[in-house]
Amino acid sequence: MDRSFTPSTFHPRRPGIYAPLRIDACGRAGPTPEAVRWSRWRRTSSGFYLPADLELIQPEQRIVEAAAVLPEYGGVTGWAALRWLGATWFDGGAGRDDVHLAIGPCNVRAQKGIHPCEEKLAPEDLTELDGLRITSAVRSTCYEMRYAATLRLAVVVLEMAAYHDVVSIEEVRAYARSLASWTGVPQLRAALALAEENSWSPMETLMRLVWILDACRPRPLCNVPVFDLAGRHLGTPDLLDPVAGVYGEYDGHVHLVEDRRAPDLDRLELFRSVGLEGAVMVAADRRDPSQFVRRLLGAYRRARNLPEGARRWTLEPPGWWIDTTTVAARRALIGRDRRLLAHRNRLRGPLAG
Repeated sequence: MDRSFTPSTFHPRRPGIYAPLRIDACGRAGPTPEAVRWSRWRRTSSGFYLPADLELIQPEQRIVEAAAVLPEYGGVTGWAALRWLGATWFDGGAGRDDVHLAIGPCNVRAQKGIHPCEEKLAPEDLTELDGLRITSAVRSTCYEMRYAATLRLAVVVLEMAAYHDVVSIEEVRAYARSLASWTGVPQLRAALALAEENSWSPMETLMRLVWILDACRPRPLCNVPVFDLAGRHLGTPDLLDPVAGVYGEYDGHVHLVEDRRAPDLDRLELFRSVGLEGAVMVAADRRDPSQFVRRLLGAYRRARNLPEGARRWTLEPPGWWIDTTTVAARRALIGRDRRLLAHRNRLRGPLAG
């Protein structure tokens, strides 16, 4: 496509992301008025443009376009800041969610896809990463939790931020103490009481909340490795009640492909052979969790009826095992030990789950 000006990359570490430009009559620093009139450029916000053939696909591109209207004091916040920090579970609802801008006492007009927030903004809550001003990880997480549509989604926000190790539960709890009567703080505090640091996907989090809040079963552990009595790793179920010997698994679309289904079934059989009873949640259960609750309660009944001595598993790891179940443990990994987190990457995808 013919253009009067070609934009440069926003930042060397963000290839394929471009900063919006203002009109320039000479065409040296931005599109000419003629180019804009002939629709060779699209308007990203009031006064800013990008070439029309640069598709708005990546969340990072949406974020940079919204950030162009930031005043001198302020930063991108909420899901968009977490995404910029590397928390890729946060995708902005596949384009449905506005990019929120924390602007403190400044004034920015709301525009399509851009939501300015005038809540108090302390200087220490602002930082810059790869040329973009954002609010800190803990402030961004608390903001997204406070304004989440439901308590359960607020828990998802915290757990997916913790999944990427950008915040810990204790960091969020400490920051929450400073918020007092801010909007959404009761929901933030309630979500903190339910949160864990080792959930690997939004649906695992939602499944655990059904387990606790709907099925009224004891709070399960998240993604803890299970071993046989000889110290061999049998598997890592999504959820596990270690007292009852009941586990839960979420089978999303990645579990339905041909090369995954057989190993999944083999693992379920292996768990049962050592005295573990399980229940599987599927995508349809999100709309109506009653069937998963029924399956889960059935697993509890089966576990109670197992004969004495059927339990041939343990959570006690062998001496060589490296723990990765907390944010602190994962942050402490260095060098080649970081490879231990690779098995979680296959699950990474949109926050909507």
